[in-house]
Amino acid sequence: MSDEMISQEEIDALLSGGEASDPFADDAAADSSPGDDDAGITDLERDALGEIGNISMGGAATTLSVLLGRKVSITTPTVSVSNLRKLKEKYPVPFLVVEVGYSVGIEGNNVLCIQAKDAAIIADLMMGNDGTNPDLELNEIHMSAVSESMNQMMGSVATSLSSMFNKKVDITPPVVTLVDLGTEEVVSKLLDKVDPIIQASFRMEVDGLIDSEIMQLLPVDVAKDMVDALINQQPDVDDEEAAMEAAQAAPAPQAPAAAPASAPAAAAAAPANYGYGASPMQPHVASNVPVQSAQFTPLSSTPVQVNDANIGLILDVPLQVNVELGRTKKSIKDILDLTKGSIVELDKLAGEPVDIMVNGKYLAKGEVVVIDENFGVRITEIVSPLERAARLQ
Repeated sequence: MSDEMISQEEIDALLSGGEASDPFADDAAADSSPGDDDAGITDLERDALGEIGNISMGGAATTLSVLLGRKVSITTPTVSVSNLRKLKEKYPVPFLVVEVGYSVGIEGNNVLCIQAKDAAIIADLMMGNDGTNPDLELNEIHMSAVSESMNQMMGSVATSLSSMFNKKVDITPPVVTLVDLGTEEVVSKLLDKVDPIIQASFRMEVDGLIDSEIMQLLPVDVAKDMVDALINQQPDVDDEEAAMEAAQAAPAPQAPAAAPASAPAAAAAAPANYGYGASPMQPHVASNVPVQSAQFTPLSSTPVQVNDANIGLILDVPLQVNVELGRTKKSIKDILDLTKGSIVELDKLAGEPVDIMVNGKYLAKGEVVVIDENFGVRITEIVSPLERAARLQ
């Protein structure tokens, strides 16, 4: 007989038919139920978080596609409850961790995790290469390139959240760190070993170069705040004020003129039963009833009527006027290669009208002229006064 004693757990396993013989089944059971119970995430909240991640990462995929010049797709996430111990066991590989804090609209922060090999491909594409032979050792330039792409992606996520929650959502500049989830502590204030966290796992594909998993990690309280903001949306204050102003500015419909009291009572009591095709008898109309011809608003565009008393209050407000000669896109590699004497080709043809922007919004087109040794612009096309007033709001 062996000297080793049989534990109570082993006895229970033998009596139950060997259910505990599979260690992976025990780990799965231990990982699923306690975490879910501790986190208190309902199925409704899980579905809402999946929808939030789907929409926000959809915008991030579009942004990343523009930056890389490649097709990028990010699938609908799988939402689960996890903790740092589970992450260490499941992902013992180096990851690029992007910590993002919310400054307006949401309290707290979250973490986006991308495998280091995928980050190397993104950095290689950002630097103007084809991504087929990336340098797996991420140096300072590579990290800067990836940081810029993550900054743009998370900015797009914040914009999507603002639209979903119907309120302004801003983020702080992302902090990018290369860590090994299997050995290092990752943002200990966020991913605590005891407290459960929400893990949203996405599948990201980049035009035959990347087919991998990215993760978004959220504290439970931040995740619940997002769900509450999605379900219990409050109308934006600016939208409410605009709606009230529009309602006040709209003219009240005129009530039809009341019939005079002197109208014969017999006319009101006249029978309304007429034969087919017969014309009803017309009651006598008193001569003092006011009759007005119908008036319709002309279909042609009319100049915007501005209250001189109000417009005088803002006539001295300065507006930024920019003349845009043209635009172009350059990779980070091309930007770093620029030297004195380099020529940057724009997307405008020689002699083509330039765009005149007011506060960043298009106002007119014009041609460049020289006035007293200074450049100027002669306006050749301009938007209508109605559009002009709308764009300056």
